[in-house]
Amino acid sequence: MPLTEKDVRYVAELAHLDLTDEEIRKFQPQLDAILGYMQKLNQLDTTQVEPMAQVIAPGGVSLPLRPDRIHESLPQEVALANAPEAGAGHFKVPSVIERE
Repeated sequence: MPLTEKDVRYVAELAHLDLTDEEIRKFQPQLDAILGYMQKLNQLDTTQVEPMAQVIAPGGVSLPLRPDRIHESLPQEVALANAPEAGAGHFKVPSVIERE
């Protein structure tokens, strides 16, 4: 089933994107092609494929990790010293959930 303009608008809204009508028309076939390719990939038999925990390391290679060491945390004043905005001992950040 091809992707509709309504589907593209819905995805754009989820991503907080304000797309023009021209952009909607441009992205609709592109997104439809991506989803079509994903359907092809879903048809592959992956039952014999081992899950990968680290995609940048080829099969079985162990990456060097630094040892965990206990050390003192930064004092709150130092951690907040360069914060663009702080209040009540916390970083203040803009709301990203609410939409206008």
